[in-house]
Amino acid sequence: MKRITEMLAAGTTFSFEFFPPRDDREQRLLTQAIRDLAPLRPSFVSVTYRGGAASRHRTTAVVEDLLRTTSLVPMAHLTCVAHTRFELGEIMGGFRALGCENLLALGGDPLPEGQSKHELAYASELVRLGRRLGFPSIGVAAHPAGHPRSPDLASDRRYLAAKLELADFAITQFFFELDEYLRLRDDVAERGVRKPILAGIMPITSLASVQRMAELSGYRVPDAVVARVTAGGEGHDAIRERGIELAAELCAALLEHGVPGLHFYTLNFSRATREVYAKLGMVPAS
Repeated sequence: MKRITEMLAAGTTFSFEFFPPRDDREQRLLTQAIRDLAPLRPSFVSVTYRGGAASRHRTTAVVEDLLRTTSLVPMAHLTCVAHTRFELGEIMGGFRALGCENLLALGGDPLPEGQSKHELAYASELVRLGRRLGFPSIGVAAHPAGHPRSPDLASDRRYLAAKLELADFAITQFFFELDEYLRLRDDVAERGVRKPILAGIMPITSLASVQRMAELSGYRVPDAVVARVTAGGEGHDAIRERGIELAAELCAALLEHGVPGLHFYTLNFSRATREVYAKLGMVPAS
């Protein structure tokens, strides 16, 4: 099993995020997305912790399937909010028993009343627990516009730097302008932390959907981006075409500025990621 830390030490990484299915239809979508994207030879793929405690089995099942049936390197997500400390330890132990060496440690979105656990409140605590349980490669999340529950951007950057000192790398939430990433990277570096920060990429295929997702994460799609993708009309196909162009341009600019990795949020679909790869000239030969 390869460790993401080793991949990052060797050069730029390219990776994809999937979420665990809740029913047979979603399972078919995931299976097809993995089949379509595997030929792009990603450095690794991540599997989200989707929802509350039920994701313990869903995420584990996808990680196990990837390890058993593909050559892809999985990174398991895990959130504090859905489990007690003991349960989190059990889940991590299960991942390690499968042979998974890569973990993304997250605080997690608030759950409905009565479902949240509060023994571990922050991702940094989960990183420490993961280290004690033998995880050699641990990442955390970074928010270019600041975490939605941070009181201000300065404190967000301070907490991120402290969290990243404990972890090995970070992956950002999606964003759409180069300066958003550069400011985040520079802010953390000014605090003496120079761990790799991978850029999260979400190609716009539906402006309304992206705006809803952005709002949930405390982010606002920049006005200039909205104007760009709607410049020739607000029809779905026109917005989608410009969204793919914008994503490819952002990826090219990030690579030019030395980003350590690009992490594509696929939403369990493959087409947009494949189109961005094609525009970047990154589709491998058969």
